[in-house]
Amino acid sequence: MAVQNLLLLGATGTIGVNTLDVVARHPDRFLVFGLVAGKNIDLLFKQACAHSPQALIICDAAALAEWHRKGYSQLLNHKLGYVPDMGGADELDSLCAHRSVDTVVAAIVGSAGLKPTLCALQAGKRVLLANKESLVLAGQFMIRACKESGATILPVDSEHNAIYQCLPQNYDISRANQFGIERLILTASGGPFRKKTLEELTQATPAQAIAHPNWVMGRKISVDSATMANKGLELIEALWLFGLPASQLSVLVHPQSIVHSMVEYKDGSVLAQLGCPDMRTPIAHVLGLPDRIESGSPRLNLVQLARLDFEEPDLNRFIMLKLAFDVLNKPDALAPVFNAANEVAVDLFLNEKIAYMDIVRLTESCLSRFGGESVRSLDDAFDLDLSVRAHATECVGKLTW
Repeated sequence: MAVQNLLLLGATGTIGVNTLDVVARHPDRFLVFGLVAGKNIDLLFKQACAHSPQALIICDAAALAEWHRKGYSQLLNHKLGYVPDMGGADELDSLCAHRSVDTVVAAIVGSAGLKPTLCALQAGKRVLLANKESLVLAGQFMIRACKESGATILPVDSEHNAIYQCLPQNYDISRANQFGIERLILTASGGPFRKKTLEELTQATPAQAIAHPNWVMGRKISVDSATMANKGLELIEALWLFGLPASQLSVLVHPQSIVHSMVEYKDGSVLAQLGCPDMRTPIAHVLGLPDRIESGSPRLNLVQLARLDFEEPDLNRFIMLKLAFDVLNKPDALAPVFNAANEVAVDLFLNEKIAYMDIVRLTESCLSRFGGESVRSLDDAFDLDLSVRAHATECVGKLTW
């Protein structure tokens, strides 16, 4: 059994921490070649001590300076007997294409994860994708990179991983219509506001929005779960990952978060993947392929659970999901707009500069302003992303909601 050399982008985030937990259970299978982080240098130092990487990158310039000020490199030399290669954001792309890297775990949050993920795909790497914004912003370019380099994308998000597990082993997106699939069903917990009225939502606070009932996640993705923008992003991601049209993608609210997604076939069969709401399960699945390996996740007790509930999403309450269904009809043009507008709006909301429902209004404003033509190049995608962000920021100061 060959040992995999892993490069972990977003090492100090939720996915990164859970990935390293799984990796630590299998020292005979995985070596951590490199760790990439943003600002959490204290945790990065602890991770480096535990996993002995060959390379470390800190993308935030101020955090990199703080790393050196604290003397962490010298401490690592004392602990490990060597100093890992240190770098900043400028060295990230080349590290993703490094010849010693077998597998890249792409877990940098937001559009910042796109360029390094694409570099890994262009270099033919095995990419475990936990950054949904990359596919949303530039899905066509990522799929093209896979075809040209022979790279593989394996989904880490619990919903897409569940679908992946329920598809035939020989599934090929270029022949997606030949596998007898009726539709893909992504499940959603409904988040903390599943039963809130529209009036109550107008008063929602950041603290309430990030209090997810089932999953432990970062602040941004927790707000996305509350608005169900995350499910909208996942629909767009599924469009690229599985090669099926918008008409074959659907969402069901499932508050227990036990059934992570389903595939309905034309013969009436529905295959589902079940498990406790623990990200280590999908992470272990894609890390271990084709084998099944221990994840550390708790075991599912269906008797104790006793029931599984499902309901249609209320698109009058979850307007961001409604907008995402509209985006599916023109993903090349509208998906980057939806993503960028939502990122700006969520950041403003978390910093208490706009109200919760303003996330919807800001996104609607951007979708009406942009998205007329399909994105034809990666540069166009980045230019559109910047334009949307500028417009969204400008709207906060000039528009009255």
